[in-house]
This record gives sequence, C-alpha cells and structure tokens, in this order.
Amino acid sequence: MRTVKAAAAAVTVAIAAGAAGVVAGRFASDAALKAPPGRPLPTEPRLTVHSLAAGRIVLTRDLASRRPGTYGLSGHGSHAVVGPVLETAPHSPDSVVRRLERVTHGTLEPGDKAWLTPTLHIGDPRTALGLDHADVDVPGELGAMPAWFLSGIRDTWVITVHGLGATREHPMNVLGFLRRLRFPVLDITYRGDRGAPRPPDGLNHLGETEWRDVDAAIRYAVRHGAERVVLHGWSTGATMALRAATHSPLRERISGLVLDSPVLSWEATLRALAAARRTPGALLPLAVRAAQGRTGLYGDGVRDAAEAGLLRVPTLIFHGPDDTVAPWGPSRRLAERRRDLVTLHTVRNAPHGAMWNVDPGTYEESMRRFLTPLM
Repeated sequence: MRTVKAAAAAVTVAIAAGAAGVVAGRFASDAALKAPPGRPLPTEPRLTVHSLAAGRIVLTRDLASRRPGTYGLSGHGSHAVVGPVLETAPHSPDSVVRRLERVTHGTLEPGDKAWLTPTLHIGDPRTALGLDHADVDVPGELGAMPAWFLSGIRDTWVITVHGLGATREHPMNVLGFLRRLRFPVLDITYRGDRGAPRPPDGLNHLGETEWRDVDAAIRYAVRHGAERVVLHGWSTGATMALRAATHSPLRERISGLVLDSPVLSWEATLRALAAARRTPGALLPLAVRAAQGRTGLYGDGVRDAAEAGLLRVPTLIFHGPDDTVAPWGPSRRLAERRRDLVTLHTVRNAPHGAMWNVDPGTYEESMRRFLTPLM
C-alpha cells in the first residue's frame, strides 16, 4: 500500500511540476508575444534621473546610459531627447551626464524612472517634424489600419514598418531624410497596434502573420500610383519586409529592402526577451514550446524567408554585435552568402532597433547610396 501511495504522490508532484512549467513557459513567452507597442522591451533597464540643469541631465550609470548617440528618454507621462555623454562634466561615480536636447512631453524631475528608446519624435509628422502628411487607412484582412502618407515626386514609394515595442512614431527618425530625397512614404501600423485591428488570439506572431499587413500596404501603394516600393523595417518589421519580399503576390513590385536589427530567428529573440525577464535558463525551452503552442510558430518561417536562395532584391542591413534581442550572426551569414545583393552596415554599441541613433549621418548616407539606383 505504501508503494502505491508513494507512486501516486510522485505522479501528483510530477503533474504539479508540469503544470507549473507550462504556466512559467507562458509567462516567459509573454515577453515577446505580448510586447505592448510603445513600451520598453525587458532588455531595456530603467534609469533614475538624478538631476537636471540647463542642457544637461544626470542619469544612473549603466551600459545603457553610456551608449553613444542620440535617443529618446521615456518615462511615465514624459518624453525627452538626450544627446551624447558629456565626459568632462562633473558627476559622481554612479552617474552619467548626457546632453539634454529637449523635453518633448510632460516634465522630468529628479527621482523619475525612465528608459532610453530609439524613438526621438512623438506625435505625428506635422506636429513633430513640421512635415505635411495625410492620415489614411490601409485595408487589411482584419480591417482598416491607420497610416501616415507623405507625398513625393518619385514613382518608388518607401513603406516603413516599426518593430517590437515600438509604434509608427519610430520611423519618424528617417522621415525628414526620405522627404529630402523626395520619396513618397507610407508609415504604417499593423495588427495589434493602437488603432489597428486586434489579432484574433491577441498575440504578436513576430512577423509570421503580420507580414500580410505589409502586403496590404504594398497593394495600397500600387493602387495609389506606386510603380515600385522599398520596404524599410526595424526588428520584427524587418522580418515582415523579408516575408513580404518572398511571399507577397506583388513581390515583383518590391525593388529593395532596408532591414534594421532584423529578427531572423524568432526562437533566439524569444529566449533573449524571456531571459531578460530573469527566466531561469532551464525554463527557456518551455518558453519556446509555449510560444509554439500558442501561435503555431512550428519550424522557423523567419529563417526560411531569410534563406539566401530566396532573396531577389538589393538589401541593405543595419545590424551590430551589441544587439541582445536579435542576434547579429544571421545577418552576417546572409550578407556573406549573397554578396551580390546584400550590403551589411555594421553598427557597434547600438541596442536593438537603434542603429540610426548611434550615428544618424552615416546611417543616412548609407541609405542614400543604396536608394539612389532605386529611385
């Protein structure tokens, strides 16, 4: 009898452990599958504002706060733009002084918690940049998706696609540059974004289903006069661009791709985001399995779309070894296999989705050279 009871107890413990593992896996996978637009990814540390002075802000000393370049600084109800680290400014050993370019929304006070973001501008192209635009709706399979359209004189349109944790405000970083090149630009939303239809399961599929909304944007552009389109995507937006380039019925209209921090392995990205939530290493495989069960992401269509043999158009990739969300290795391998089509611009000391922020001038000059033959 004791043996039977012991076996029953062991089974009960195993079932309970299995159920706990499933719950833990679902929680860990939420870091990627439920990443809310406009909120920081779990890889981005919260920084404390220590003090402010004319043109200066003092932040917690961290690898993030020492990054080179220009970034947004978002808090709860506030947004500012911070420039380079001021190395010679007096500061305590546990702090960093950066140039405070401007406060764009709300107020910043000592003690506030904030995080760096690639998004410099908030609002819309008119209020943030002084650029005239039209608010349009792109018809998609789940419903209408709001977008900003900036007119231009060229037959080639640029369609911009934001990625994980961002909104269509992020591509505003390059809208002024694209306007100077006189491209029409369609800055889109997609399922799960504010104002766009909610996905049926309420989950982010890391580009595996969302690419169809990029396909809808291509159809919209062609219907409104575009002869060709260039897709410029960040993070999972780059994944969507790749998927559209290999699967869209209108892929012949795609003349080029610009991919910033592309997610080329959803498993690696999901593991990275789950680990950033302090998920124990032993539970990371459960997070991947939970994501597979919840979304149907069996296999890796992202990797399939990035197969060298499937690529047909000139592609410019901005990526670097300091991206802790989307590994740099797959971008390097794709560039090595398709030297005839792919140019990899390596950016060091840049977090995920922020390759422009480190050195906007070099980024835009690389884009100018890439886009000129596609005009």
